[in-house]
Amino acid sequence: MLYVVTLALAAGLVLTLLRLRRHRLAVRNLEEAIRQRKPLLEEDARNDLCSRLTRAANELISDLNHLQQVRTGQLTQLEATLGSLQEAVLIVDANNYILLANKALQAIFPHARNIMRQRLELVLHSVAFLNYVDGVRAQRAEPRHEIEFSEGNATTWVEVTGTLIPPLDDQRGSWALFVLHDITQQKKLEAVRKDFVANVSHELRTPLSIIKGYIETLVDGHREMPLDDRERFLCTIQRHTDRLNSLLEDLLTLSRLESINPGLRREPTGLNALVTGLIDDYRARPAAAAHNITFALDPAIGDLLLDPLKVTQVFENLLENALKYTPAGSHIDIVARLRESEVEVRVSDNGPGIPTADLPHLFERFYRVDKGRSREKGGTGLGLSIVKHIVQLHGGRVWVESELGRGTAFFFSLPTRAAAVEKVP
Repeated sequence: MLYVVTLALAAGLVLTLLRLRRHRLAVRNLEEAIRQRKPLLEEDARNDLCSRLTRAANELISDLNHLQQVRTGQLTQLEATLGSLQEAVLIVDANNYILLANKALQAIFPHARNIMRQRLELVLHSVAFLNYVDGVRAQRAEPRHEIEFSEGNATTWVEVTGTLIPPLDDQRGSWALFVLHDITQQKKLEAVRKDFVANVSHELRTPLSIIKGYIETLVDGHREMPLDDRERFLCTIQRHTDRLNSLLEDLLTLSRLESINPGLRREPTGLNALVTGLIDDYRARPAAAAHNITFALDPAIGDLLLDPLKVTQVFENLLENALKYTPAGSHIDIVARLRESEVEVRVSDNGPGIPTADLPHLFERFYRVDKGRSREKGGTGLGLSIVKHIVQLHGGRVWVESELGRGTAFFFSLPTRAAAVEKVP
């Protein structure tokens, strides 16, 4: 009897151990399935607790996978949407790790590549921007804020807008979204505008002050003033009035050249007739009588498609500069050569030359190498700027080479007729 009971207990223990082992294996498989988010491929046929638990786990895994797919799709859609924006978009988590950055951010900051999951401080080196990030998180930042980024000699200005967004995963803390708009070009244009207004005011103020002073003297004492002094005063007023008129004409010319419709009237034009006629006119002037002006034209150059009046203005400005700043007896040479799809024109002299430091600024408005000497000779400081605009409107380029004591050479290019036809819309 005892033997039978012992055998029954042993059998029951073995069955219990086998069931326990099966349950442990099922739990282990269930744990692995949940960890890998893969449903169990096999279930117990019996409708016991393990089978029900397996089905419930499979349903949870299926729901979790669906939610993950939805989240991945949303993030993909978000990245695609943000990637098509012209403004740079940046999303960082609560610890300043970069979660998302679109291509526009790389356009503003070329060094910002492969920056996902990197610390913001290691990518954008700007204390002002990091302070703005802290201000957004504290909800005390301005809606829009202008920030300057400096990288070496390059400066980038951006207008930043920031806001908090709830996280899209199980991480703690709110995320921060920033939209960065590149305003570097606007800042440069604003600086140019301010400089232009300041320069125009200065250039107008000087002759107006002189004219006003001389006129007041004439009004108060013209009866007692000697005739020679009166004539000298009137000649001074006339000279500064002419200078004002030249300045205003150049300003109007620049304004027209920079407008949407600069009034460029292209027509087939031969350089030989245009330049030869211009040189003949200058040789008849007293200011050019003591100078030796020559012209050499490459015979391979045919008619060009250009605006003859505006290109004539280019030659006039360059010739007048050479005549003003070279002593009597100097040589002024005009040479035109064919260079592949363009014609290169050089206007050179053997005058005193220009310092190297001044060469990059010569085509800027109102820039003068010797301000006092330029004003005495009647220059407005706008001639070379007008030259640059006219040449660029024709699809060409301008540059200058000079060395002190060895003369100056101004170069500009014009497209050949065939190249000009391709560029004209």
